[in-house]
Amino acid sequence: MNWTTPADIGSQVLRLWDRGILARAAFSAEPIPALPIRLKLSVPSSQELSDQFEQVRAWIAQLQSISALRIEWRETQHRVLGLQRIPQAIWLDDFSASVLLINKQKDAAHLQQVINQTSAALPVLMPWILANPAGAIALALKWPKLLAVVQWRAANPMPKIYLRQVDIPGVHSKFIENHRGALTALFELALGASDRPGPVESGETFATRFGFLERPTRIRFRALDGRFSLIKGTVRVDFKLDAENFALLDWGQYVTSIKHVFITENEINFLTFPDVANALVVFGAGYGWEALAKARWLHTCSLHYWGDLDTHGFAILHQLRHYFPQVNSLLMDHATLVQHKSVWGFEANQSKGNLSRLNAEETGLYNLLRDNRLGQGVRLEQEHIGFDWVKAAVRAAIDLEANLAGAQSEK
Repeated sequence: MNWTTPADIGSQVLRLWDRGILARAAFSAEPIPALPIRLKLSVPSSQELSDQFEQVRAWIAQLQSISALRIEWRETQHRVLGLQRIPQAIWLDDFSASVLLINKQKDAAHLQQVINQTSAALPVLMPWILANPAGAIALALKWPKLLAVVQWRAANPMPKIYLRQVDIPGVHSKFIENHRGALTALFELALGASDRPGPVESGETFATRFGFLERPTRIRFRALDGRFSLIKGTVRVDFKLDAENFALLDWGQYVTSIKHVFITENEINFLTFPDVANALVVFGAGYGWEALAKARWLHTCSLHYWGDLDTHGFAILHQLRHYFPQVNSLLMDHATLVQHKSVWGFEANQSKGNLSRLNAEETGLYNLLRDNRLGQGVRLEQEHIGFDWVKAAVRAAIDLEANLAGAQSEK
């Protein structure tokens, strides 16, 4: 017996609720979808009507007991039972009765509250509510604050202040930060044409997208050349500069210019990096490559990236080359990996994508790691590489550059 049961009907209505269809049908101004909504109905066959007449009558009584349903009937002349009236369709006509059927009265009340508040204050946001009724219900208790933030931003085009400086009674800056996802969608609906952001750009944050000031990204670096002094009287100082001022550094005014820049992801490697003439080391942790990309002078330097020797290390190298195609990998080679087999670790969640910006040697090693041909999840963390091996690799990289430059000058 595969007839539609009250439990089946409840499941159908619950799915309509969970997918937002029921709310949109009740509150959307669009003609489709709209109440009434027809539900799926499986009915007894003519043979079942004859063989299980009492069960069919009980089944019909169960359907009739569901107050949220409107039953559409058909009459059939049965050869044994005579004229019979059988359900042929069931409909939901009323939103309140439907939510009562699935015990969603509280959620429906919250949704109605959000809709009423939005209609009165910012009706332009209604499309988001109707597209995301579950999200609106989850935010119902916070909705007045969200509306206040959107109204404030609409009244203050491109404010150029930090989020901490937004002064709305009862709304603190962490509230805005904690609800960036919803506010992004609401801002894009509410802002005027002259104040509406364009397409999302790579590396763009919530603050920069909507005209707020972003906390400066600080770049940490050290000179590897004792002749270099950013501050008079200091040598090999550990500096931090915001990305904008790092981009403005003018090496021409110093005793030695910067020709080589090494980037490492490990702090101890950053602090212990070997001395190199005309060179800096940059600590790569804590900021995206967009920050470094602001420093156009880096394009005149030879760049070396030293990351973990695992699939994600190569994925990061791939990303860095989007901004600096000239970057070379350092200590991310097969010889280094094999030499340090005794300290191999395990990479649980490997990168599986194809990395088009790797060279042939890097691609070969990446494929060995990705395909687990050296063992399951093999990785070599950069801090486990012997210091003498590091010094030799750095010397070899500098010597290779010198040889290439010499060969180029002879042409």
